[in-house]
Amino acid sequence: MYQALYRKWRPRTFDDVVGQSHITDTLKRQIAAGRPSHAYLFTGTRGTGKTTCAKILSRAVNCHAPVDGNPCNVCPACLGIESGAILDVLELDAASNNGVDQVRALRDEAVYTPAAVKKRVYIVDEVHMLSPSAFNALLKIMEEPPEHLMFILATTELHKVPATVKSRCQQFSFKRILPGDISSRLSLVAGQEGIDLTDSAAALLARLADGGMRDALSLLDQCAAAGTTVDDARVLDTLGLAGNLDTAKLMEHIADGDTASALELLGRLYAAGKDVGAILGELSCLTRDLLLRRTAPQGAAGLLTGGFDETTLRTLGERFSAPRLMQILTLLQQANADLPRSTSRRTDAELCLIRLCDVTLDESVSGLAARLTRLEEVIANGGVPAPAPVPKAAPKPAAPAPTNDPPPWQEDPAPTPKAQPAPAPVEPPPAPASKPAPAPAPSGESGSAFWDSFVTGLRGQISMAAYPYLSNRTQVRGVWNDGVLTVWVPDDFTKTILNKPAVTEIMAKAASARFGGSVRVTFSVGTPPAETVSASAPAPASAQETGDALDALLDFGKFDNITIN
Repeated sequence: MYQALYRKWRPRTFDDVVGQSHITDTLKRQIAAGRPSHAYLFTGTRGTGKTTCAKILSRAVNCHAPVDGNPCNVCPACLGIESGAILDVLELDAASNNGVDQVRALRDEAVYTPAAVKKRVYIVDEVHMLSPSAFNALLKIMEEPPEHLMFILATTELHKVPATVKSRCQQFSFKRILPGDISSRLSLVAGQEGIDLTDSAAALLARLADGGMRDALSLLDQCAAAGTTVDDARVLDTLGLAGNLDTAKLMEHIADGDTASALELLGRLYAAGKDVGAILGELSCLTRDLLLRRTAPQGAAGLLTGGFDETTLRTLGERFSAPRLMQILTLLQQANADLPRSTSRRTDAELCLIRLCDVTLDESVSGLAARLTRLEEVIANGGVPAPAPVPKAAPKPAAPAPTNDPPPWQEDPAPTPKAQPAPAPVEPPPAPASKPAPAPAPSGESGSAFWDSFVTGLRGQISMAAYPYLSNRTQVRGVWNDGVLTVWVPDDFTKTILNKPAVTEIMAKAASARFGGSVRVTFSVGTPPAETVSASAPAPASAQETGDALDALLDFGKFDNITIN
């Protein structure tokens, strides 16, 4: 009769246990010294060796001739315990024996001395499933057990075990087994079983096992059933996974915002028998790797899943910001959590991809944060909308007709009169460059008429945290008078934002270049004098002259006409 690989290759000594040397070495020393505890508590995730070590320990404490703390596995006690013939070593499942009556029966039976071995051992698996009454019934005998009695408790949920039980046990925490150790063990098992397993497939199975040796052996058993070479393609086909190449391609479509290509690739994978939950899970792993590399580039190497090469991670990582990756990962996690309750898994996966490709469809906080980050990057790079007026102004002079009475329905009539004054020479293109010309303006200039062009010249120099407040022409104005630049702000909060050395030094330097001499920058809360406000009347014209749509975006209260993509 065929026996599953995880049962056939269960370790029989402490030395065979993989990846838990911090536990097995301690247990071996206790057995060799003859000082085992009366109660042990083994904790950790599934498939890491808790029950295996409990079985080995039950044989080691009863072995007639232990070898360096390991059971010999040849004496009658070891063979009887391993085969189940000796009833003094009993393995219980707390999930099905969780009542107080079962524990009382166990307690009453435990006082009797063993018939065939030195110690009566009770292995209680998933002990957290015991009821509170059952735990209370177990406490007294665990605190003062007979000399011949030993308890070995195992659980995957330590937080559900009462502190009174923990305090009566020696606790050992089993950690996840490293992928390298799992891969080596799989190669050893495959060689002994005659399975043609490639190194890359062994590494892939180790990654999919998520630190559990039992899961890795079960996956190998499943993939080897076809009787052919177990390589990456066989593993992906057997387990219904998309593979790192298709996952990276799907991520490229998301970066491009190509919804049609992303849905087409998902449909092709779905038709090939891939599970949409597995596809979203792999996409989530890739997004996690990209986020770790961006937020912790130095220490992320040891935290990556290892399923994607360095070139892929570097190429894709340059196309996403951290908030965008957070938004993608949040959507993927939510979609994966909702799939088990979905009536149409494919539709939910498609909706998730559509939201990922078009960030404007995601109205969550993470989606808005990703859009704002993209907007900040555009503004920091000079603004994508800025070049648009340049080609728009160039073709207008070529058409001399629309000089009289522009129709009311015509969009953007302002560039037409602007192009008329200087069409003949090539001087108008340098005209924008002459905008810095006001910088060396006459030193006799005073009041606030200069403020609009002055603030526009500061774009790109002031931080994006302060510039929107400074460029709010309806609330913030500057007044120049005898070497002092007084900035009038509406409230103390705006003053706190702007009155910082990083802002005032740049403003003082720009004012000094414009008016000459040393400049002192001060801030006042309130409104500037009336004559200063009237002097600022040309502000709308200067804003039109710049032809820069970014000014409208930075002004508060004018977001209605701006579309953020």
